[in-house]
Amino acid sequence: MTHSPGIGHNSRQDFHGYSSRLHQWRKARADLIPKTMPVEVVRMRVRRASALGLDYRTYAGVRAATGRDIVALLFSSNALGMIRRAEMDAARAAKLAEVVAERGVLVHLPLAPDALPPLDWAAEAPPFTDSWAAMRDRLRDTLAARNLPPEGVLLIGETSYEASWCAAARAAGYLTGARYFGTPA
Repeated sequence: MTHSPGIGHNSRQDFHGYSSRLHQWRKARADLIPKTMPVEVVRMRVRRASALGLDYRTYAGVRAATGRDIVALLFSSNALGMIRRAEMDAARAAKLAEVVAERGVLVHLPLAPDALPPLDWAAEAPPFTDSWAAMRDRLRDTLAARNLPPEGVLLIGETSYEASWCAAARAAGYLTGARYFGTPA
């Protein structure tokens, strides 16, 4: 003799609960996203990645994570190779000259933002002594002053401290300068 559960028991089947809603949501989302992307869209994104100086895989990953295009590249002075001098090497300068997006740089002391090569803009980098909140506010204010949406800005730096800027600013992503410029670390 089997014992049948009483009234109101679902026999371990969740017809209208969380797992059912989750399954329905996942199925609806999968139905919205096409299985393949149109060729013209892929071509357009390959051209955009090239215009930003990025490989397609990196660009597509950032775009998929944020759901939007990259509108600006924000470098640290370290990523530009300007650690003790306010000069960029010719190869990096040439690559940046071809970028079709806004280009900014956050300058570490003792360099001054006004002594830098012509990018679109320069600002002072958050000092190492700033608290997390002060660093976050400084980065957000820097982007807001230029009407840049944080999720459309790709940060390019060299240190773990600079990588933390990405989370603080809620930026699109972070790359090392070595990866962006294709130089050995």
